[in-house]
Formats: sequence, structure tokens, C-alpha cells
Amino acid sequence: MTEVDTPPRPGERVPRPGRWTRFVTARPRLSLLVALVLTALAVLAGSGVADRLGSGGWEDPAAESAYATKALEREFPGAQPNLLLLVDAGRASVDDPAVAAEARALTTRLAGEKGVTGVGSYWQGKSPALRAEDGHEALIAARVTGDESAAGRTLDRMAPHYRGAHGPVRVKVGGIVAVRHEMQTTIKEDLTRAELIALPVTLVLLVMVFGSAVAALLPLGIGIVAILGTNAVLRGLTAFTDVSVFALNLTTALGLGLAIDYALFIVRRYREELSAGATPSAAVGTTLRTAGRTVLFSALTVAVSLAAMLLFPQYFLRSFAYAGMAVVLLAAAAALILLPAALVLLGHRVNSLDLRRLFRRGREPRPAEGAAWARTAGLVMRRAPLFALGTTALLVLLGLPFLGVKFGTADDRQLPSAAESHVVQQHIREGFPGSPGGSLEVLAEGRATTAQYAAYKQRVAALPEVARVEGPLVKADTAYFTVQPGGEAVGDGAQRLVGDLRSLHAPFDTEVTGTAAVLVDTKHAIAERLPWAAVFIAVVTLLLVFLLTGSVLIPLQAVVLNALSLTAMFGAVVWVFQDGHLSGPLGFTSPGSIETTLPVLMFCVAFGLSMDYGVFLLSRIKEEYDRTGDHDEAVRHGLQRTGGLITAAAVILAVVMVAIGTSRVTNTKMLGLGIALAVLMDAMVVRSLLVPSIMRLTGRATWWAPAPLRRFHRRFGLSEGERDAPGAAGSGTTGHDEPALAAQSGGPRSV
Repeated sequence: MTEVDTPPRPGERVPRPGRWTRFVTARPRLSLLVALVLTALAVLAGSGVADRLGSGGWEDPAAESAYATKALEREFPGAQPNLLLLVDAGRASVDDPAVAAEARALTTRLAGEKGVTGVGSYWQGKSPALRAEDGHEALIAARVTGDESAAGRTLDRMAPHYRGAHGPVRVKVGGIVAVRHEMQTTIKEDLTRAELIALPVTLVLLVMVFGSAVAALLPLGIGIVAILGTNAVLRGLTAFTDVSVFALNLTTALGLGLAIDYALFIVRRYREELSAGATPSAAVGTTLRTAGRTVLFSALTVAVSLAAMLLFPQYFLRSFAYAGMAVVLLAAAAALILLPAALVLLGHRVNSLDLRRLFRRGREPRPAEGAAWARTAGLVMRRAPLFALGTTALLVLLGLPFLGVKFGTADDRQLPSAAESHVVQQHIREGFPGSPGGSLEVLAEGRATTAQYAAYKQRVAALPEVARVEGPLVKADTAYFTVQPGGEAVGDGAQRLVGDLRSLHAPFDTEVTGTAAVLVDTKHAIAERLPWAAVFIAVVTLLLVFLLTGSVLIPLQAVVLNALSLTAMFGAVVWVFQDGHLSGPLGFTSPGSIETTLPVLMFCVAFGLSMDYGVFLLSRIKEEYDRTGDHDEAVRHGLQRTGGLITAAAVILAVVMVAIGTSRVTNTKMLGLGIALAVLMDAMVVRSLLVPSIMRLTGRATWWAPAPLRRFHRRFGLSEGERDAPGAAGSGTTGHDEPALAAQSGGPRSV
């Protein structure tokens, strides 16, 4: 039953409800019913989404290596096997007649499987690359055709028939297709566990923040709606584009975390208005006009950061952009449509079931809200130079390990050490000559004679870093050579060898592919587009923050401080995951490098989340400055009102990300734990110490803007405060009351 508002007192000014308030609160029961129906449909639409996601997408599809890979797959299916059967003869030799007979039978049987081509084995050509140095293991290689989904289905169908004991040998299944399929399965299982961890812990934290069980359940409910909507969004995206399975983890975390954050701010502001004596309807209107607008603005800043990944060619990154933007907007929509309807129905009952009373003794007086944060703000602003220099130096110091970053590719070491495909690849790395899965393939296109092929092969063999050259295998006017690097498959030597092969003169067209070539092309694609992505994020962020504040200096501060807040994350990623510190307690195998696309993803996500909290703090400071015109008091008041809330929101989001970080897949673990660290550093160091100290040093100049920009902000800008606030004239900005980013030419409108 909807709580009835008390009539206004005589002479009391009651704000006129605007279109947005009327839209979301006119029929709250109908709004919630429609939401329930849509959520049920989302459950149906999102079912089975994990089975439609890919586990690759790190390559540039327009690169030379991608072209050569497709050509080799078409003309020479056996050139790049993605399935490896490790045949273990135990104490016997792989050349033992009984072992060889069984291995040949397995090879023949595999060649007859549907969806498998290019089958070869050590027992056919006696290639030394396919035989372990101790003589007890050898390989059967093949290529499973089709895309990732089709290859996964083929593997599921046939792997159980090959895995295990066969007469005198035991077989383990490995190769790229097995690694990716096992990774996909592991991520799906880990996500379920992460949700089971995150939801109850989040509920406990929300009860601690709000006290009221009713108020605590509202953000959690919005978060669950966002999770279910996330799955439906991802399922829809798979019909149009490739989507990485890693997006399932991150977008679920963002959907849950941001929905809870947004709901947290809205519920907190609503309860604040109720405590000030507002009626429930008036409280909802004020909440939407202030916190609601900030939530919408914040969602746009996060979406902008994620949109930057569309500039990169890898579908691993692009799928995060598509899914991330959709999920952020979905979380904001749930918080701005469903939550106000629920608040209208609840009224003052939002404060019901105060569980904290169970732990209070008698009627002890509670400290004033935000008193500790007010004292913190006062201390920081009195010692502003010390805090500004100290926190900056600390953040720079924490980021120094990133100077030693080494970029690599994602491989089997992403999986737990006991995973079968990881075990197979580890045996190959440690026991086989060279690296059978790490060779380079040189595609030769164009008519050539046997003598020309031979001369080219000699020049290749003479290159530094070359251990062995095999081939050519010729088919009409196309041929390919297999070049085995002398060291690590993706080491510096192998990468230099890619450049040497591409610059080597030949009487025919050549294209180089292989693991090291893919890495070189990926690094080139990232480096080529990274400046454009950084400029895009910076320019749009500057514009959005200017629209919020009307200041020229604050947007510059926001961009610089946000970037500075990420240093600890990047330093920790290198120190922990590349260098291997804490690999034992965290349960992962360090590959000695960082996957090339992952820092880009982590930057875009963490920068957006940092802006999320920055917007909440700046909007409250701006509201108070417009009201009073007192810069120092506005900073102190803003931190007092939002410091605890931002910290609580950061802790809740960090809990969600840490739950994701419990994954057994290293990249997902790195993503979850790294972003959790970035969020906590931003909330507890940057927003609490660095921002107020910097704003104290810049003083009233913080709000300066040239006259043309002030006029632009009056017409198009945003503000949480009332238009006729006392401080508005001093700031040179005016507020707008509509919670949207649309330009307006008329007078102020109410929400």
C-alpha cells in the first residue's frame, strides 16, 4: 500500500514535480509489474549465454598473421594444428612396436573423425619435434575445424573416447582448442561461485551501511535485475558479433556493482530528504533532481570509458565495449526507474527493520553523520601541500613496477596447474625439443621453382634465432615453411625473428604467422590505436565534467587524478602476476608476461569507475558551492556527505570484483583483483586525500571559466543545486532541474 503524503504546511514551498518524476512515480505498481515481466523474459533470453561466448579474440583480424593463418587453414590444414594428443608410453619407448602400433591406430581413428583434418603424428614421419627428449612421450597433432563453438562441440564429442588408457599407452588431450574450451568451462563455473560469494556478503555490507534491512534489500534487488539483464544483453550481442567469455565475468560484476552503487546513492539521498522533513513524494522528486541526475551523468562517464575499446580491432576488447556500455546503462535505468517506484510505495517504511538496534546498548547517542569525514577534510585542507605531495609520491611509487612490464599472449598457463590441457602444454614446454606449438609459419604465394624455394630456405636458416627450418610443402602456386625459433616461443628472440622474416627478400610474396607473429601484430595494433583511445576518453571526460561543474580546471584535475589513481593497479599487476609474487597464495601460474590487451581493458574499466566516484563527490561539492559560494566549506561539506558513502560503495564493488578474482583463470583473477585494488585506492586515497588537498590549493580559481564558456554552461550545463541558490552568482554557473543531458533553451524545469 502506498504511503500517503502529509499535506504541506501553510506557506511551505512545494517543488512542482517534473516530467521524469511524474513518469517514474505516477503508477509505481505498474512500473514494478512491467519490470518483473521484463526480468522474467531476461532470464529466458539469457539462458545458455556462456555456451555462445568465445575464449579468444586477442588477434587483430586485419593483421598479416591473421591473413596467413586463414590461408594456411584453407590450403594446408595440418600446418597449424590446434589439437594435440600427448601419448605417454610410461617406462617404454615411443618406438616400441606395441606402442607404435597403438599410436598409429589412434592416428588413423582420429583422421576419420568428423570435423577433424590435417592429422599427423610422430609415428608417421618420425619428426623429432613431435618426440619427447626422454623418448617416453610423443604427439599426435590435428586441426579441429569450425569456429570456437563448433570446435568445442567436436571436442566434447570425441575427447572422452581418446582420453585415458589405450593398451600400453595413456593419452591426454591438449592444444589450443582444448585450452580455450577448458577455459570457457572454467569461467562459467567460476562465475556461479563468484555470485554465490558476492550476493550474501554484499547484503551484509548494505545492512551495515543502512541499518534497515528494507533499505539494504533495495540496492541488492536492483543489482540482481542488472545481472539478469546482463545475461540477456550478452545473449543478444552474440547474434551480431563475437563476444568474449571474459565479458561474462566483468559485465556481471559491473552490472551488479554499479547497480548497487547507484541504488546506494539514491536510497541514501532519499532517506536524507525524509530525515529533513520532506514528504515521500517530495523526497523522491529531490532525489531524482540531485542524486538521480548524478547517477545518469556517472553512467555516461563510465560508458564513455568503455566505448574507447571500440577503437581497437580485437573482439576481446570490442565485446567488452558493447556489453559494458549496455550493462552500465541498464544498471542506471534500473536505479532511475524501478527504484523510485519502489520508494514511492515504501515511503517512510524504507527505514523499517533496523537491524543495528540489536547491537546497540541502551540509547547511546549516535555521532553526527559524516563527522569523521568532516574532520578528515579539515585536516587534509589544513595540511594541503603535505597531503598532495605525499599521496602523489605514494601513487607514483606503487606504479613503478609497471615500467618493467613484458607483454605476451594468453596461453594454457591461464588455467589451473592441474587442468589437463595445461598439463599437456607444460610437458611439451619442458620435455620436447624447441616448442612444437610455438613455431612460425611462412606462407609463400606466387609461382616459384624448386631452386628458388631452396635458396630462400637457406637464407631463412642463416637468420639469428632460427633453430630449424622445415619444408617447403607445396600446393600449386602456394607453399609454406615451418621455422622453429631457438628460444622461447614468444620471447624477444622469436619476436625479432618475425621482423627478420618479414623483411627478408624473396622471389614470391611471403606472410608470417605463428604465436610470436600474432603477438607482434597485436602489440602493433594496440600501440597504433592507444593514443586515439586515450584522447577520446580525455576529451569526452573533459566535456562531461565541464557540463557538470562549469569549471575549466576541475575537468583537468579529474582526468589527471583519475589516471594517477590507477598506478597502484598497474604496479600490482606486474609485481604479482608477471613477476609471480604471491602466486602460491593466490593459486596461479605466472607466465612471466601480461596479456597484451588486458592493460587496455583494465584502464578503460578502472578509469570509468574512478570517474564514477569522482562525479558523486564533485556533484555534491558543486551543489554546496552553488548554495553558499564558500569554496572551502563546499569541499568539506562534499566530503562529509559523500566520503562514507563513496567508501561503502567502493568496498561493495571491491567485494564483487574480489569474488570475480577468485576465478581459477589467471586473466580473470588479474582483472578482478586489479580493479578491486584500483577502486579502493581511488575511494580511500584519491577522493579522501588527494582531491580535497588539490582543491584547497587551487582555491576559488577551481571554479574559473572564461566568459564564453560560462555562457555555454548556463545554456547547456548541469547542476544538482537549485537555480536561485545564493552561491550560483559567485560561481558563474546555473543549475538545471531535468535529469537528462539534453540541451535546454528555456527556463529551469522541475523533475
